[in-house]
Amino acid sequence: MGKALSAGVRAISQAVIIYLLSLLLSVHLSWSPVNMIEILFIVIISAALFSTFSLIIACIVKTRERFMGIGQVLTMPLFFASNAIYPISIMPDWLKAIAHFNPLTYEVDALRTLMISGGTSLYGLNFDFAFLIISMIVLTVIAAIVYPSIAR
Repeated sequence: MGKALSAGVRAISQAVIIYLLSLLLSVHLSWSPVNMIEILFIVIISAALFSTFSLIIACIVKTRERFMGIGQVLTMPLFFASNAIYPISIMPDWLKAIAHFNPLTYEVDALRTLMISGGTSLYGLNFDFAFLIISMIVLTVIAAIVYPSIAR
């Protein structure tokens, strides 16, 4: 859990930098206190989720070199198979199916909705939150199962 917490702190500092850059670029962001709290929650849950995913990979591959290689192989497809760059509606059907199971899709959807003034969620904020929390719980259970097996 310590790794997840440190990832959350790093993610919050990155969110602050994004907000500062948006001020410089005159992007119209929402400054609602409720949205800010929800953004912090999304950022912390997502950072914990992806650091837990990283921990699972590290437990499976067992060497640093393999971990770095496999981590890069998985990170880029997760990014491109989300709505971070382009909308899911223009993706081919096979990529849409992957995007709908990708937690990054729901993180991006929630953050766009909460951060941008007048932003709307494609899936609904409740679904975004629920998907991220359930994904975090599932990955935590998997990590709890896999991690003790490497300590033996």
